[in-house]
Amino acid sequence: MLKNWRSNRITFTCFVLSAALLSSVLIDFLFGATIAVLLILQLAVVIVALRCNAKFAYFTAIFEAVIFNFLFTTPRYSLQMLHMDDMLNLLVFITVALTASQLAEHYQRQQNELKQVQLRNSILLSVSHDLRTPLATIIGTLTTLKEYMGKLSESDKIELLDSATAESHRLHQYIENLLQATKLQHGALKFNKSEESILNVVNQTITRFSESRLRIKLVIDTPLPTLFISSSLIEQAIFNVLDNALRYTPSNKTVNIKAYQAGNNVILDIQDEGDGITNDQAAHIFDLFYTESPHKSSDSGAGLGLAVAKGILTAHQGQIEAVAVTHGCLIRISLPVSKESYK
Repeated sequence: MLKNWRSNRITFTCFVLSAALLSSVLIDFLFGATIAVLLILQLAVVIVALRCNAKFAYFTAIFEAVIFNFLFTTPRYSLQMLHMDDMLNLLVFITVALTASQLAEHYQRQQNELKQVQLRNSILLSVSHDLRTPLATIIGTLTTLKEYMGKLSESDKIELLDSATAESHRLHQYIENLLQATKLQHGALKFNKSEESILNVVNQTITRFSESRLRIKLVIDTPLPTLFISSSLIEQAIFNVLDNALRYTPSNKTVNIKAYQAGNNVILDIQDEGDGITNDQAAHIFDLFYTESPHKSSDSGAGLGLAVAKGILTAHQGQIEAVAVTHGCLIRISLPVSKESYK
């Protein structure tokens, strides 16, 4: 992840530098406007500082200062300067560039702090509802069982215990997703990978649904290669998707999983038989705390499941997306086969 982050920013910085230099050469050739060249180079520093970080911006500023001296001051194509104006312009450019980099870094820190505050507020609002609801059900069920133990039939006792157990599992699942979401938001998710059969992971996930597993159908097109993954985390991601699909699917219909290989990826297509989602919902269902959907058969919870699944799959260099279908909702999970993809 860190390597990809750095690679993306290096690519972006090189692109901005190239665009700025080409524009500067063109302006200098057509108009000979040195001040305009400096402003364009200055703009490039600000863009890099906002998109990357201060270190990239410092590099951009120093690199552009050298290029400005080499290409746009006399004598050209040398690192010498003969005019005091050029020296002053270059000094001001470096000062403003470094100051802008510091301001951009300060702005990024403030934005990150604001996001953390918003995340904490969202978590608190979510916890106030999604912890309280199953806890209230568990307490109420066990209290009823205790007070009326001698008056209840054996079937009533089993039904109450099953209800408390189901709510306990729901509470555990919510807390697990909340912990994973917090780790993902802070970049603290760490895991060990090993060669695993995705079919074993899927089957293990299905067994976690107790009675609901009878509504899940798995179809395998071809033999599938092993994957280099953290089986527990991938299981959690698949569980979240299946749990969401079962919630949206009427109790008399099934959720279908199709597993197959496409190129250098193993694909899991998980499709429910609910009412489907709109294009706008498809664009947001993987956002943290997104629960705005009317097409569900039961409580949606905190809107953590799919966001956590996306974070886990992204950490494995995989992908998850909502695919347009004629009925229901199809969530496609893609994981790379080769170990090199994880390096």
